[in-house]
Amino acid sequence: MLEPLIRAEGLAYRDGARKILDGVDIDIGAREIVTIVGPNGSGKTTLLRLLIGALRPSAGDIRTHRSLVIGYTPQRLALDRSMPLTVDRFLALGGAASATRREKLLETVGVPCLGKAQLIDLSGGETQRVLLARALLRSPNLLVLDEPTQGLDQPGEAAFYRLIESVRNDSGCAVLMVSHDLHVVMSAADRVVCLNGHICCQGAPTLVKDHPEYRRLFGLGTEGALALYRHEHDHHHHHDHHDGGIDQERKIS
Repeated sequence: MLEPLIRAEGLAYRDGARKILDGVDIDIGAREIVTIVGPNGSGKTTLLRLLIGALRPSAGDIRTHRSLVIGYTPQRLALDRSMPLTVDRFLALGGAASATRREKLLETVGVPCLGKAQLIDLSGGETQRVLLARALLRSPNLLVLDEPTQGLDQPGEAAFYRLIESVRNDSGCAVLMVSHDLHVVMSAADRVVCLNGHICCQGAPTLVKDHPEYRRLFGLGTEGALALYRHEHDHHHHHDHHDGGIDQERKIS
């Protein structure tokens, strides 16, 4: 049995009097690609920030595996356009990685010639790949991506999701990501979690796409209008996790 990298139980989060999340149970297994979908305001980014420790939950437990190393890409990158900053320098600021490793990571994410380019001159797709390279600097076993394809067109989204799957297959890391796109994201996930302040439903994409809660939340009819792309793996996932490898706990009562 494989223990999860992260397990959260009964998570709740309030912003003043406003309840954003309540009663959320979620775990992320090794090598698993988990995608969180939901309407605007459903708490997707808040959940990610709770799981990586950037926010403190109002209630609930978050336990992490002793070996957990997280690589994180934010939803957007705020840049001072008056300050010159090359891609290589940006990567160097992200950790003590050698120039050779930084070059290798840019090659891995498909932008091998951008090291000397100015960060502010990159396209949206190039920026996302550079952010991904930065997240990989620490050789994480969990990548956490907050709407990584925001602003990309559909071919760009599909290409980025293929890249994420390739990174997972090559490195063995798990992936947890938030997405707004329903048509392409299903092809790049082992498990889809449908969130709207709480978990409405979750499971394999082929099951979630027909779940009544999922279809109601996104205004889909009873006949499948969602383009679900075929997606296959050559590995297996284990969801019968136990707590044996989990030794860190944050508990708020």
